Amino acid sequence: MNKLAQTDIVLVVDDSPDALSLINDALEDEGLDVLVALEGRQALTIAKRIRPDVILLDAVMPVMDGFETCKQLKMNADLADIPVIFMTGLSDTDDIVRGLEVGGVDYLIKPINPAELIARMKVHLSNARLTKSAQTALDSTGQHLFTASNEGEVRWATPQTFALFAKAKIDGRDLSSAFPQQLSSWLSVARAADDALSIENSDYPLSIRFVGQHSNGDWLIKLIDGNRPTEAALLKSKLDLTERESDVLFWIANGKTNREAAEILSMSPRTVNKHLEMIFPKLGVENRTAAAGVALRLLSTG
Repeated sequence: MNKLAQTDIVLVVDDSPDALSLINDALEDEGLDVLVALEGRQALTIAKRIRPDVILLDAVMPVMDGFETCKQLKMNADLADIPVIFMTGLSDTDDIVRGLEVGGVDYLIKPINPAELIARMKVHLSNARLTKSAQTALDSTGQHLFTASNEGEVRWATPQTFALFAKAKIDGRDLSSAFPQQLSSWLSVARAADDALSIENSDYPLSIRFVGQHSNGDWLIKLIDGNRPTEAALLKSKLDLTERESDVLFWIANGKTNREAAEILSMSPRTVNKHLEMIFPKLGVENRTAAAGVALRLLSTG
């Protein structure tokens, strides 16, 4: 079972002293360090001074409500990856969705059950620790990547992915209703690495491609901009490569081995290696890792 580390810092934000007291006692019984704030602006100030590992955030508060507080947190690069769990007495679906849209990872309905709170925190703190380094690396490449459960729920996405969804006018409500149904149906069939699916009910042409599956069962998926030249085409034009060279470099940049790239491109691993031998001098590099780095940097800037 996941455990809460005694070094974890929890920021609890609620305008009710009684609620703060209840939650504070439950968390301190777990040996955690607890910070408290009575409203959003105070919470932002505290978070900037002492970075918490997780934030429990009341949705309805005076001065600055929980929704705006979460938005402000997510706009701060130093605080954006902190898991935010909303606490709300509101049972209206729109308010729950709103909390998730602004960046919350979960929500609890008041009155808070301490045992449930601790259980939820264990999950989100564990997820945050496991994914932080991977997310940082993926975010820095500018890749349009996201992970999803078998049910089609988007678990995580790079900022570039959310920006492309927004460009297609696919908002949080879509990501929690129609999109998961289509995605789940697609994921129920064994995916080949070059399979793609066009996203339905979008005025902007978007498609998705299967990349791989994580050990926890979540799927890694790439979002593709239909109005943007294909990535292989970009590599071909920007790096003065042949079409087959650009295809090989594209799959190498996506983490495929020579054998995997060969299977995808219907060629032998030896042919892939020969293409790489032609690619290296064109890129001024000496190995496939450096070549992949060149490709990723180019693709991140488009």
